[in-house]
Amino acid sequence: MDREQEQMQFLGLFGIFKESFKIIITWRKIFTKITLTLILPLTIIFLANLEISNLLFRNIIHTEYEKEVTQPDTKRYNNISDRLSSEWITFLLFTITYIIISLILSLLSTAAVVYTIASVYTGRELTFKKVMSVVPKVWKKLIVTLLCIIAAFFVYNFLAILIMFIFEFLVPYPFGTIFFFVVLVIYVIGLVYLTVCWQLANVVSVLESSYGFKAMTKSKDLIKGNQIVAILISLLLSVSFFLIKLLFELLVVHGSSVEVWKRVWIAALCSIMLLFIFLFQLVVHTMLYLVCKSYHHENIDKGDLSNHLESYLGDYEPLSEKDVQLEQYQV
Repeated sequence: MDREQEQMQFLGLFGIFKESFKIIITWRKIFTKITLTLILPLTIIFLANLEISNLLFRNIIHTEYEKEVTQPDTKRYNNISDRLSSEWITFLLFTITYIIISLILSLLSTAAVVYTIASVYTGRELTFKKVMSVVPKVWKKLIVTLLCIIAAFFVYNFLAILIMFIFEFLVPYPFGTIFFFVVLVIYVIGLVYLTVCWQLANVVSVLESSYGFKAMTKSKDLIKGNQIVAILISLLLSVSFFLIKLLFELLVVHGSSVEVWKRVWIAALCSIMLLFIFLFQLVVHTMLYLVCKSYHHENIDKGDLSNHLESYLGDYEPLSEKDVQLEQYQV
């Protein structure tokens, strides 16, 4: 990284993107290895899930249609019912397995990329073998943070649904409907904000001693003053991800009218774009963390951060939260 930390607070949306591109290109060798080891399997699983889920669900729809046109209380009807139950169980088990594997690979990728950038920032000797040896240890903290954010999302969605239900069905028309849509807009904004906090909390969990709800609180504090940039980053990356997903679904999953060789090329193109999006968003979130630190005048002491990273290797006693928290500097 060429920029001093004091200068990073002035980076905007495009500045963060530019620095992220630069660090990926500069350290392309190790990022390529991380991508092929962790992000490529995540991409393949994601795209395969779209194809397989569509196939399984299409079979369920077909079986349900057969059941509707079959005379009840017959042997064929009972056989179809059993087959339908089996298909639903298969679909649910496949979905649960996909979610678990994708979450594991996502967290492992996060740990690897964030640790790599932090090592580059502190000037530590960096090898792919060292990164992979650290990943399982960092991953444990990320799991706790993930469980906390799931709890936060659950509570947030439960309260939002409850409030919208009250306004829609218990408040007289048209005031109830008006308030319903107002709450809906606020809900979407809050959902995006909560997602941004989660993404930054993952970086905090790796680079600081805080994790879980403490990391979420820390990320919320860091985002202050940079909410617009953080939300724009999240929206742009989410839109890019959605467009790639939509392209794959329309022309590959549901593209039976498209020639086979074209579907293969489109699938390959989508895979390459997703590989980059997955990697790029992890790098961007780490750069956003550094920008937010700089904005709040929290000087990142490279020696303390290096020692914190060393603790993952078991060669240094982990620092206390006070030691890891980065000192204030004056601009």
